[in-house]
Amino acid sequence: MRRALESGRPVVVKVGSSSLAPGGGGLDAGAVRQIVDQVAGLWDHGHPTALVSSGAVAAGIPVLGSRPTDLPGFQVAAAVGQSRLMERYTARFGERGLTAGQVLLTKDVLANRQQYLNARETLGRMLALGLVPIVNENDSVGVEELRYGDNDRLAAVVSHLAGAGMLVLLTDTPGLFSGDPRLDEDAELITAVQHTDEALDEVVQGAPGPLGSGGVATKVAAARMAAWSGIPTVIADAKQPDAVFRAVTGEAIGTWIAPHAGALPARKLWIAFGQPAEGRLTIDDGAASALVERGKSLLAVGITEVSGSFGEGAAVEVNAPDGRLLAKGLVEHSSIDLAALAGKASSDAGGVAIHRDHLVVLDSGGT
Repeated sequence: MRRALESGRPVVVKVGSSSLAPGGGGLDAGAVRQIVDQVAGLWDHGHPTALVSSGAVAAGIPVLGSRPTDLPGFQVAAAVGQSRLMERYTARFGERGLTAGQVLLTKDVLANRQQYLNARETLGRMLALGLVPIVNENDSVGVEELRYGDNDRLAAVVSHLAGAGMLVLLTDTPGLFSGDPRLDEDAELITAVQHTDEALDEVVQGAPGPLGSGGVATKVAAARMAAWSGIPTVIADAKQPDAVFRAVTGEAIGTWIAPHAGALPARKLWIAFGQPAEGRLTIDDGAASALVERGKSLLAVGITEVSGSFGEGAAVEVNAPDGRLLAKGLVEHSSIDLAALAGKASSDAGGVAIHRDHLVVLDSGGT
């Protein structure tokens, strides 16, 4: 299942605050240097690499004197710490003969199709010029609605934007376990797994350990997002100085999560992961079968419930009767109109709620 990455293919490496600032204090100089050395090593071996890095808040806490307790406090810490984090990275990469550049993103930036394309162009140009993109959420201004909330899922989006051949999520454990190894002596490291495997759902439900601020669920979600871009993910221990290189060369380290057999087209990836969902449609079994098995558009007659307030063209999630996420797409009508049309056969534009061209099926079958 594992495989080495082809020469020249880009890599995205993500590291969290728990690895850069063990114990919740300020940045650890040794940890920062180790991450830089790993990323620089990939560049040395012909893999242009972007680094998605947390740590701005951690870098700001020593300056403020205490850990914030509210959102404005965290935003201030991020504002103070972001420049200090970049200063560390700039100096360390400079020692390795590389130039780093800062890229700050939020959901609302990537939700705009043109800005999404601009971000892709910027990252691609930086990598082509031999520059190391250091990517983070714009935590100093982002409110909850504009944030990914963790850098794991942001890293998955960046992997797509950069055309990466692999995503490596560095954390504070050796990978994903079948149970919490601190409590269950029979817990085993999951060495390799398909992105659709139920074992991942069991890991999320069991929540074995914090795995940084993002948690187990966000790492599994990130891996599955990357999988739909055709990108494999490796979750490994940041403390191992050769973790990233071993992952890229196909060695058995951490947890390998295999990707989808075929990548979604770029526009459908943007719909699926660049656009925040503004609402939710629950559909009946017949409509679910039409979407997943027959590749049809979603008709209003198959909708049983409309949740949220949204306008025409908004991105919404589509759920099966049991609540399972089936798809995501751009609606042809507002939530008010869809609520009126739900469950009824309609001649209005053929009764289409989401056209197939604007629909991404995220269940087990098809696109």
